[in-house]
Amino acid sequence: MVDYHAANQSYQYGPSSGSNGAGGGGSMGDYMAQEDDWDRDLLLDPAWEKQQRKTFTAWCNSHLRKAGTQIENIDEDFRDGLKLMLLLEVISGERLPKPERGKMRVHKINNVNKALDFIASKGVKLVSIGAEEIVDGNAKMTLGMIWTIILRFAIQDISVEETSAKEGLLLWCQRKTAPYKNVNVQNFHISWKDGLAFNALIHRHRPELIEYDKLRKDDPVTNLNNAFEVAEKYLDIPKMLDAEDIVGTLRPDEKAIMTYVSCFYHAFSGAQKAETAANRICKVLAVNQENEHLMEDYERLASDLLEWIRRTIPWLEDRVPQKTIQEMQQKLEDFRDYRRVHKPPKVQEKCQLEINFNTLQTKLRLSNRPAFMPSEGKMVSDINNGWQHLEQAEKGYEEWLLNEIRRLERLDHLAEKFRQKASIHEAWTDGKEAMLKQRDYETATLSDIKALIRKHEAFESDLAAHQDRVEQIAAIAQELNELDYYDSHNVNTRCQKICDQWDALGSLTHSRREALEKTEKQLETIDQLHLEYAKRAAPFNNWMESAMEDLQDMFIVHTIEEIEGLISAHDQFKSTLPDADREREAILAIHKEAQRIAESNHIKLSGSNPYTTVTPQIINSKWEKVQQLVPKRDHALLEEQSKQQSNEHLRRQFASQANIVGPWIQTKMEEIGRISIEMNGTLEDQLSHLKQYERSIVDYKPNLDLLEQQHQLIQEALIFDNKHTNYTMEHIRVGWEQLLTTIARTINEVENQILTRDAKGISQEQMQEFRASFNHFDKKQTGSMDSDDFRALLISTGYSLGDAEFNRIMSVVDPNHSGLVTFQAFIDFMSRETTDTDTADQVIASFKVLAGDKNFITAEELRRELPPDQAEYCIARMAPYQGPDAVPGALDYKSFSTALYGESDL
Repeated sequence: MVDYHAANQSYQYGPSSGSNGAGGGGSMGDYMAQEDDWDRDLLLDPAWEKQQRKTFTAWCNSHLRKAGTQIENIDEDFRDGLKLMLLLEVISGERLPKPERGKMRVHKINNVNKALDFIASKGVKLVSIGAEEIVDGNAKMTLGMIWTIILRFAIQDISVEETSAKEGLLLWCQRKTAPYKNVNVQNFHISWKDGLAFNALIHRHRPELIEYDKLRKDDPVTNLNNAFEVAEKYLDIPKMLDAEDIVGTLRPDEKAIMTYVSCFYHAFSGAQKAETAANRICKVLAVNQENEHLMEDYERLASDLLEWIRRTIPWLEDRVPQKTIQEMQQKLEDFRDYRRVHKPPKVQEKCQLEINFNTLQTKLRLSNRPAFMPSEGKMVSDINNGWQHLEQAEKGYEEWLLNEIRRLERLDHLAEKFRQKASIHEAWTDGKEAMLKQRDYETATLSDIKALIRKHEAFESDLAAHQDRVEQIAAIAQELNELDYYDSHNVNTRCQKICDQWDALGSLTHSRREALEKTEKQLETIDQLHLEYAKRAAPFNNWMESAMEDLQDMFIVHTIEEIEGLISAHDQFKSTLPDADREREAILAIHKEAQRIAESNHIKLSGSNPYTTVTPQIINSKWEKVQQLVPKRDHALLEEQSKQQSNEHLRRQFASQANIVGPWIQTKMEEIGRISIEMNGTLEDQLSHLKQYERSIVDYKPNLDLLEQQHQLIQEALIFDNKHTNYTMEHIRVGWEQLLTTIARTINEVENQILTRDAKGISQEQMQEFRASFNHFDKKQTGSMDSDDFRALLISTGYSLGDAEFNRIMSVVDPNHSGLVTFQAFIDFMSRETTDTDTADQVIASFKVLAGDKNFITAEELRRELPPDQAEYCIARMAPYQGPDAVPGALDYKSFSTALYGESDL
């Protein structure tokens, strides 16, 4: 650089006036076209000239001091052109032609012309400013020339949102001071008089330097001095104006204020770049953090749901029957609690998990991130497989429980019947073996022998009559064995004992008959009346015992028809009672006849009838018992008839409700299908309509609760079939769960379309056009289309498709190779390639700004530039930097940035 100030130390300073005769090209010209023309014919307002002189002088010195010199009088110190050329070299960083050393006027004019030529070479059009005017110390022209230099080198490059330099600087000031009370920057003169705007700019970037809340709007001098002193002391911005000059002027000079403010802009431009870079990084990190939280939530929910399924399936697959009805009924109650209480929340969790997964994948696509792959075994398909296994295990479980309860009920009934018949038989056989083993015939008289023979014949008749009961006992025991009765061992033991005893009685009976018949030849007659009595009394007595047994017999029915059959049979039995009563009277008449003959012939009868133990008292007693049991049986049958009528009422009540709820669920499923395909109005309208529809469905839940209550009453009444409806509670439950899941998925699809529309910038009209096109080619109206229909849709939208290009598109819209394309995948594809999203390169560039152009960044820099949580997020994930320029603690932000977009692994 040429040592200009060495040849320029003897110039004097004097008063001058300023002018603005500069113009420019490009964005500079745009700015100058918007400025008021510099008044070249009139003197500046004295106050404005004073402010320009101070400001421009200070601005020039802020650059000249870098070359070790300064000016004191702006219109005198630039007259020889030396410091003017030096100023241009400092602010441009370029070399100017070598100045002439002479002190003659021509030398000065030549030097100033070199400076003016350099300014013109930068695209600035100088109007009415000549070297002679500068050399002659024309203050107005000198100030105009300096303003032109300030515009070109300090203000021209300021642009916010493609505005001109002045508008860009003003917009920057407005945005930075927007949060501050009492600050309203509308221009570069009046808006700055109270000093609050200067203080707000400093506080916004360096809050530790200014106590803004302590400043008062009514003390502008203090405010201005505070801002100027702080800027000079801490920001290296020289004091360019006096507070009194600004406050004492009705309208401060706009160019002086702009020059001063531009210094603040340049002082903070580095911070602005860092802030922009930090904001971009924070945005990217916030997306990643939110996505990681969603991934963690998915993993946790998936683990919990899979664990619940893992625990539940063995319980549902456990088909080991219990021994008692009470235990099986408890299992049935546990299953009802599972269906009503435990499973519905899990259905909602599964649905919500699928919704969260789809939303997460949508957000990842919209933020240009790789798709989320859950941990092994926790994919949505894994959960669906587990759920399918659960429902397979669940299928038939309730039916198995009811069948087991029915089987145990049948077993209990048979077991009780077995015990009752066995007890009756055992009571009858008690003492029979001892009686058959008697040898009384050896000392009996002929009449006694004949009586014994007749008595034995009566016993054989009685024995034969009991044969049927023994066979019934054995048949019941066999059925209990076939039905796997838990106490079959004791039943078999008792049955075997009865059968063995029966065989023994048969053998003893045969032996005794042989003995009696052997001696019968030695005996004569026996009282025929007693014999006839015994023969008729025995079967009649057996009939009464059978009748009492039948009247006390337990019964189990499940329908009105069955109980009416029992009532009909009982009525038929009652119709036989008059004949039975006549038989009883005939038998008693035989006994009375025997007594009459004995009395008339003075025959003394010894004891009871020798041929039978069935006395008239026994017959009358049992007949009275039969008479008592008949009305009791009537009452029991009528109670059962009432119970079956109640059960029929429960069936009809459930069927009435089920025949309403079932078709309602089916109708709603069909309506949702139509709504998801038609989708009229805006997406927000559709979402609102679907949510209202969802609320109407949820409001219908009390109807299902009522049906559940009716179903529970049916199960508690052990009702196993219902001919009045084709709908079971299981069908209703499954339909309800599918209905809730379908409406939730449809709502989620619209929400994801809104996310896609907003992120991709798709208009409502475009979205409706996409929907109309999709519906047109969705031939089956299922909400998805096959590859042939999708190809036709693409062609209709203007795509020229070869096989390779179409296969590429299909791999994007159908990554799972299902052969189907959903509407969500279609709109993702239509908007993906035109969307402006963050990229890894943009994030790397932002980190490079924070790192001061280094290839690495330190933890201290991250903590200084980013919010605490996001700084620590980066530090925890960034790998150490391994480059040749690495320093201790250096972190590799490039690999971290590419990993955010799935281009490499952290």
